[in-house]
Amino acid sequence: MIRVRVKPNSRESSLAQVSDGTWLALVKSPPIEGRANRELVELVAEHFGCAKRSVSIKSGTSGRLKLVCVDKGG
Repeated sequence: MIRVRVKPNSRESSLAQVSDGTWLALVKSPPIEGRANRELVELVAEHFGCAKRSVSIKSGTSGRLKLVCVDKGG
């Protein structure tokens, strides 16, 4: 489980860990119709080298602070 703060409508997509242990995800997509969440899942899966189906948003789907579960096994 990782805690991620999402900033939609960014110029570029990136994922980086912040000094307090949370992650900052910059996504290009707007927070409309789940587009930013889908891009977040793709970004996390790419960063951790796992399939998109192994990444799920456990809480915070409609907010900027999200709890994301990464299952590297599957």
